[in-house]
Amino acid sequence: MCSHNAQVQRIRAIGLTVTSCDRSLDFYRQALHFELVSDITVAAADYSNLKIRIVTLRLGNELIKLMEYLHLKGKPIPSDSQSNDLWFQHMAIVVSDMDSAYTHLRSFSIESISVAPQTMPPDNEASAGVRAFKFKDPDGHDLELIWFPPDKGQDKWHQHTNRLFLGIDHSAIAISNTEQSLHFYRDLLLMQIDSRSLNWQSTQTRLDNLPKAKVQITALRPAEDGVGIELLDYILPGKGRPIPSDWKSSDIGHIQLELVVNNIEPLMDKLRHNQVQFVDSSFSNSQGYLIKDPDGHPILLIAEEDEENFHKSTTEPRAT
Repeated sequence: MCSHNAQVQRIRAIGLTVTSCDRSLDFYRQALHFELVSDITVAAADYSNLKIRIVTLRLGNELIKLMEYLHLKGKPIPSDSQSNDLWFQHMAIVVSDMDSAYTHLRSFSIESISVAPQTMPPDNEASAGVRAFKFKDPDGHDLELIWFPPDKGQDKWHQHTNRLFLGIDHSAIAISNTEQSLHFYRDLLLMQIDSRSLNWQSTQTRLDNLPKAKVQITALRPAEDGVGIELLDYILPGKGRPIPSDWKSSDIGHIQLELVVNNIEPLMDKLRHNQVQFVDSSFSNSQGYLIKDPDGHPILLIAEEDEENFHKSTTEPRAT
């Protein structure tokens, strides 16, 4: 890839809007062994006197942000959400021992999606032997525990360690059309296709709690590898409900991927030329542009040269 091409270098963090940072912090630290990095409060640009508490957590080398809009009650995630609804987005948390991780997790009050941990069948070449279990956090955000056999997954997931929860492999999003999403993530953002698979039969049904589930999965990675994005295109039972157009950053269903980009201005021009939707973001810790992918999943694009600002405990928001 030519260095002058603007492309996504890495996924910096996954941001989740939460009802209560305190409650979510307890859950992610105790149930999943995340570690606290920072806890700051910023002023929002698009609401008068509104403040947002942002708690950054680390698991392995990966970061998530819990974002609580203080004194503003966002809409909850629909209680009847399913994996094929287009707002579905999960984080895949890698574990070193699925049975031990599952036993530990079940000591907390969680809502399960999967019947139990599932093992992908041998006829599924791309994911044979992978074990997975889907569940929800206290706000209803979708999460997945994933275990890779020796011949699957990135090398870092196979290092000897005494840790049970290792890091975040990818964020998976439900989409309406694979080619449409590939135009956005591969052709515009220049992410690379890592693998493709078709998951179905009873294993996928038990994993997703969806009848006769059949899903086309396309995995993408940014230039520097690290956290990837999986596109979930449900063939059966078909596409679910679209992301409501009135969802805001303060609503609990808001999950944003923070993508670090080199040469951000040329990329912005290319995105505008391709009619990508830009959103007025209510805050940002560093200069960034909030956009939406073809199905409405929010993405915060951050200039690579502004990365150093992220490592300072600054509370100065960028007005939009």
